[in-house]
Amino acid sequence: MGTPAMQDDIEAGLLLPLRVLVYSDAEGQTWLAYADPAELSALDGIAEDAPYIAMMQGALKKLTGAAAGM
Repeated sequence: MGTPAMQDDIEAGLLLPLRVLVYSDAEGQTWLAYADPAELSALDGIAEDAPYIAMMQGALKKLTGAAAGM
């Protein structure tokens, strides 16, 4: 999914690949965090409605949902 973004704006490569951070806080609660792929639209060559942004968001939602047992 990252290749089309980098074809639209090579600087997207600075934000890719997509990453998920898993960590525990001081109370022992586990958290999942990631940057919303919609942030790619801040780059000049990437439209807010670029189809790969929605695909990336869906993939992250599915991955983090599975990791969280949802």
